[in-house]
Amino acid sequence: MANRRPASSGKSGWLFLLLIPFIAVLFPQFYDSATPTFAGMPYFYWYQLLWIVLSGVVTGVVFLVTR
Repeated sequence: MANRRPASSGKSGWLFLLLIPFIAVLFPQFYDSATPTFAGMPYFYWYQLLWIVLSGVVTGVVFLVTR
């Protein structure tokens, strides 16, 4: 139990970064388009695949900062 932290460690603001990927893919009408294409993939698909990578980066940053 020596690793317990106080409830308000001042780093909880970083957790709001986790909302960015959620909001970015929440409304498909904003990215529901076939153009522009990237490597033959319509925008709708490569936008979502890009956010998979960016979500991992954001999650990693939040983890490292709040650890």
